[in-house]
Amino acid sequence: MRQAIEEGFILDVLQNYVTYETFYKVEKSISDDPEVAKGKATQEIARFVSLHPHSITQKTAIIVEHYRRVTRHKIGGRAKAMLVTRSRLHAVRYKHAFDAYIKKHNYTDMKTLIAFSGTVDDDGLSYTEAGMNQMSEGELPDKFSTDEYQVLIVAEKYQTGFDEPLLHTMYVDKPLSGIKAVQTLSRLNRTCRGKEDTFVLDFVNDPEVIQEAFQSYYEVTGLSDVTDPNILYDLQYELDSMQVYTTGEVDSVSELEFNGKLRDKRAQERLNPVLDQAVDRFNKELTEEAQDQFKSAASKFIRTYSFVLQVGPFTDIDLHKRYVYLSYLLRKLPKKPNERVYLADDVALEYYRNQKVFEGSIQLETQGRVDIDPPQHAGGGAAPEEEKERLSSIIDRMNEKFGTDFDPQDKLSRDQLVEDMVQDEELQDRAKNNSIDNFTFSFEDRFMDFLIDRMTEKNFFQKMMENEEQRAFLMNEMKEEVYYRAREV
Repeated sequence: MRQAIEEGFILDVLQNYVTYETFYKVEKSISDDPEVAKGKATQEIARFVSLHPHSITQKTAIIVEHYRRVTRHKIGGRAKAMLVTRSRLHAVRYKHAFDAYIKKHNYTDMKTLIAFSGTVDDDGLSYTEAGMNQMSEGELPDKFSTDEYQVLIVAEKYQTGFDEPLLHTMYVDKPLSGIKAVQTLSRLNRTCRGKEDTFVLDFVNDPEVIQEAFQSYYEVTGLSDVTDPNILYDLQYELDSMQVYTTGEVDSVSELEFNGKLRDKRAQERLNPVLDQAVDRFNKELTEEAQDQFKSAASKFIRTYSFVLQVGPFTDIDLHKRYVYLSYLLRKLPKKPNERVYLADDVALEYYRNQKVFEGSIQLETQGRVDIDPPQHAGGGAAPEEEKERLSSIIDRMNEKFGTDFDPQDKLSRDQLVEDMVQDEELQDRAKNNSIDNFTFSFEDRFMDFLIDRMTEKNFFQKMMENEEQRAFLMNEMKEEVYYRAREV
């Protein structure tokens, strides 16, 4: 999973994971700090930081205001959120609370849907999912994908197997642990154009429990503690003083981004010469140690700024310009062998920790990585017969290679996984319209999704999640079979 995150196939759902205690304190630090607060565009924060998540009504206010202030602006204004509740009754009451709050404040840009099974009785009234949504259960996934609905309130349903790339934020009001925690939060990891991050606001769980759950199944990055918004000014000073870039260059790149021009190929041609000036200074004027220092500081700046914006909005135009500029510059700076892409860099912020409060990203211990062998076929066409025969004995070869004792039932699990992936419409489309080299990216992304959704306590799929080397072997061996069969569907 770490490899999939680093290579951009899926997103790291723990990168912006926040407990409510943390959320409250960061909001308050923004409101109380004169230097940070001076640029705020709204005082909405000051109103709801005084709320406490002891009731559904209060939590509803927190969620709605956070969604409207932060989440709805993500993914080009199309981002959606999921609220995970602890019971069907909680879900029903949340639905009523959301609708009442939205109506009371005359919000016309936010609508909710609810997902639960069966019938719920509350105060003498009976509720069903179809009745509350005014649509059939089968219509819900497609309806939620439209611009009409923004928040999905769930009780058990859609915590696994739900594939909505526009899902950006999750509000958790339910105890989670183990496989359930991994499967639930992984609803956010799907990628799509314009989706650069995710956000989790957890009212209930201890981050150590979430960390332990994810650590059991895959490797990501480490554990960050408190993020103090003031660190941004320290990082700004550190970066500016290294003289890698000029104010004019920062302004030029920011102007292109603010005007939406960087989506234009011609604007990209204007962008590169500006960035190349900084790249040239970086290469010629900084020692190797200084280069590492600059990249580390820039990565911390980007991650910290992104996180603080997720929690509480403050607008300092100079900081935002640097955030935009550095996001583009870091992609162009030379990287050492095996160096991670900048979004996966460590952001421990070790000199600014407060051990009593958790916020930032949950990062898990890394125990090494496996390089996946390159594909053997470059074009289309059906897989040769000898290739099909070779693939059919994958379980035997895994046992031989790794000393495992996978049995015929495990082979059936593997074969069913292949069959399910072959029938996946997204993979069919990618296989039919791409070479196997280009198909690889989509396959590896969906492979992890399929594995996570099929995990139980001790089954074949969990074994694959627990062992990166075996997982990489299985993924590489299945890829061509899925590719050629999906092309023929």
